[in-house]
Amino acid sequence: MVSLVISGFGTVGQGVAEVLLRRKEFLTGRYGAVPKVVCVMDSKTVAKDPEGLDLAQVVKRKQETRSVGEERYTDSLEVLDSVDYDLLIEVTPTDIKTGGVGLKNITHAFECGKDVITVNKGPLALEFSRLIGLARENGCKFRFEGTVGGAMPIINLCHENLVGENIRSIRGIFNGTCNYILSKMDKGQPYEQALKEAQQLGYAETDPTNDVEGYDTAAKCVILANSVFHRDVSFKDVKITGISQITADAVAQAASHNMVIRLIGEVSDTKLEVSPRLIPAGHPLGISGTLNIAQIDADLAGPITINGRGAGKIETASAILSDLIAILDERHGHA
Repeated sequence: MVSLVISGFGTVGQGVAEVLLRRKEFLTGRYGAVPKVVCVMDSKTVAKDPEGLDLAQVVKRKQETRSVGEERYTDSLEVLDSVDYDLLIEVTPTDIKTGGVGLKNITHAFECGKDVITVNKGPLALEFSRLIGLARENGCKFRFEGTVGGAMPIINLCHENLVGENIRSIRGIFNGTCNYILSKMDKGQPYEQALKEAQQLGYAETDPTNDVEGYDTAAKCVILANSVFHRDVSFKDVKITGISQITADAVAQAASHNMVIRLIGEVSDTKLEVSPRLIPAGHPLGISGTLNIAQIDADLAGPITINGRGAGKIETASAILSDLIAILDERHGHA
């Protein structure tokens, strides 16, 4: 059976472990055995077992001691070289500026002929073309459904179900934090108060810059532009305007015309933009709350609208599971 390494064991990494445990029966029935996780890394420690780790115990230890193992490490590449594995699940925190340790890990895995699944937007927003080329060059599978929209299946939908379509554009709300804040502003809350509430509820980080300035949405738009529209763009090519300058007056003015303001990412063959837009009240893209939504304009099927939870431990892990099943099906010859 396939051997896995999980790099990153925060919320999403623990979600992956939980989902693998919850789908043990399904995976055994489909493939005869459950993929074994031979190594788990958090930011400082590592747990390894060539026979397969007890994931329930690893999660329990992480929650109780804030570490996955007693062995400490400084170089993740050395850890990867020390274990025999087939597939890397890379879920370290996103670094939009440099790609972070995730970029290093993914690059190294491909150079060693390993398959990769990631939800880490940084490496793909910065070096999509190089990573895709590296995967092809080394005969590796590379899947990243969860990088855009979490549980909302957009990348695989475009590549598989809509494979015969000419997709003209994708527009959507790809950041639940911004949408929550703007939804609260619709009800009369000032921006600062709505942001504070989002932080208290765990929707926004202590430093909300990546969300509210549109950088998170921009990274997702880059991935869609490269993956769906086969462009060769990176984060620096996106025209970005965030929501931090939106005033209560602007929201009230929009409401007086039966409109709402939403942060929309738009991608096509020629467009790559993130900005607040006026949306008619009741339009699918005027959705409230923390959901993500995307409208795909296809030449045969017409507009297709999908929505779902863009973040969350189990929700994001569900996207990783779908990618894992796709790779395992290919390995096992499932139709």
